[in-house]
Amino acid sequence: MSGPRLIILALAGLLLAAAPAAAAEPESCATVRMSDPGWTDITSTNGILGTLLAPLGYTQKVDTLAVPVTFESLKNQQIDVFLGNWMPAQKRFIEPLTAEKAIEVIRPNLDGIRFTLAVPAYVAEAGIKDFADLARHADRFDHKIYGIESGAPANQNIQKMIDAKDFGLDGWSLVESSEQGMLSQVDRATRKKDWIVFLAWEPNPMNTKYPLNYLSGGDAYFGANYGGATVYTVTRRDLSQNCPNLARLLSQLTFTVEMENQIMGSILDQGEDGKTAATRYLKDHPDLLAGWLAGVTTRDGQDGLTAVRAALTKG
Repeated sequence: MSGPRLIILALAGLLLAAAPAAAAEPESCATVRMSDPGWTDITSTNGILGTLLAPLGYTQKVDTLAVPVTFESLKNQQIDVFLGNWMPAQKRFIEPLTAEKAIEVIRPNLDGIRFTLAVPAYVAEAGIKDFADLARHADRFDHKIYGIESGAPANQNIQKMIDAKDFGLDGWSLVESSEQGMLSQVDRATRKKDWIVFLAWEPNPMNTKYPLNYLSGGDAYFGANYGGATVYTVTRRDLSQNCPNLARLLSQLTFTVEMENQIMGSILDQGEDGKTAATRYLKDHPDLLAGWLAGVTTRDGQDGLTAVRAALTKG
């Protein structure tokens, strides 16, 4: 091969190496539509993802949707991503959709959590430590169990338990509300040292704000180990195929109980919105970015980690 041709090939190689990568995502992936059932933990994780998406060139759009509507919207491709698939509590929603291949389960994003009924510590000290202890003190509890928003799988499990008259709870009622509404009732009761039984989970600042005890005995309705749960990231079908860069980010994005507790505390106690709280947390914990953004690019093909770090430095 002649010398000039070698020089031309070498120069071409250098130009290719210096040029930015081809655009990683089509325009159809530019807006990432998400759901928040009104849970502060999902507001927190949506905030984290939104903080990453913006400097990568994506627009995040979050709608407040109840859990059943969320899964129907995933099936109908009206939303793209849901970070709050709590299992096994949402098993009856997810299994038909995975069987139909109507959605994609990307990965677990949070482990080591609990999700069942709880009482304030002073109520536990009085002898209420198991589901079976509730009925004997029905009057103290005003025959009520406090849950979250209507349609939530956990509420449905509580109602099934009442309807089945398990644990002698016939005549009890489920009080449905938002997460914040339920916690307002808990706050009011604890200040007065009144008795209350309510749906509790971690991560959530309630675990530090209100000394509480999770009740044993509810395995048939909430699962073993005090409703031990895993949260999964799920998406509309074909997102991985059509938006591989976004899917790569989602497949690497995981959270911890401590992380979510801190961000949720900023939202609930300091009145910050999810993105503000998440941005502040990521500025304080920049070491998280490298693992989440490994191999992820901006939508125009630039290095994603560099773009996110620059945005956090400027913000």
